[in-house]
Amino acid sequence: MKTLSLSVDADGIATLTLDRPDALNAFDVTMADELRHFFETDAYDDAISAIVVTGAGRAFCAGMDLSAEGNVFGLDESLDPTPESLRAHLDDPAWDRGVRDTGGKVTLAIHALPKPVIAAINGPAVGIGATMTLAMDLRLASSAARIGFVFGRLGIVPEACSSYFLPRIVGVSQALEWFYTADILTAEQALAGGLVRSVHEPEDLLPAAYALARSFVTGRSAVSVGLIRQLVNRNSAAGHPLEAHLSDSLAMWHTSVGDGKEGVAAFRAKRPPEFTGRASRIPRVFPD
Repeated sequence: MKTLSLSVDADGIATLTLDRPDALNAFDVTMADELRHFFETDAYDDAISAIVVTGAGRAFCAGMDLSAEGNVFGLDESLDPTPESLRAHLDDPAWDRGVRDTGGKVTLAIHALPKPVIAAINGPAVGIGATMTLAMDLRLASSAARIGFVFGRLGIVPEACSSYFLPRIVGVSQALEWFYTADILTAEQALAGGLVRSVHEPEDLLPAAYALARSFVTGRSAVSVGLIRQLVNRNSAAGHPLEAHLSDSLAMWHTSVGDGKEGVAAFRAKRPPEFTGRASRIPRVFPD
């Protein structure tokens, strides 16, 4: 990878680092492609149990790299898409590259992954640098972090599916205020608004993120963890609780005949469980 670096420790905690420090880890088409590929492919490796995303150097991600020639967002200006034509051509490679928002393709891949993903925001996170974290489960911030949904300053709109994710995290009114004002938030303001879970001194940020990630997956069934993420992500937006009941029922059935048997046996024997389920083999509990 040209814009990312990856390491995985003995516990299966992966550190995915946005690695363009000389450019404050600015997001470009190459980074978009590499992030999408990682979250759609490499992240499904059973050697990875959880992912912490952070930035190299003093920034998390300074937003879109605006130095590119032509359309800086990598879009094809010869096309004239409509809502109907985009849906009809969603999987067309020319439209995938030329019309679909690059950040949105990344956050959709993060959202679909059946593993915990934590953002460790170590410095400035602006534009896509902020919105890419919204598809992650939790955001921890350094006291040096600055977060900005600055799209209005550029005459564009919030992207990366942030109009879906941000209101669900902080509420509609707070999301609209941040989008409208396009202000740069301090870590403390982001904490007060419910965007980040906690604020840490810079040297404590990654240790805190790793400890949280380990608490999610150590002694846990990878299948159970993956299904929990899918159930919450999908059912929190469902139109009726019956949809949750249907998927809960399938998930309970599959886990009860899988790792659930080991979990019950370990509980009865008062010993640690030895789960064998794999995230790569999570049963299907939602219709295609």
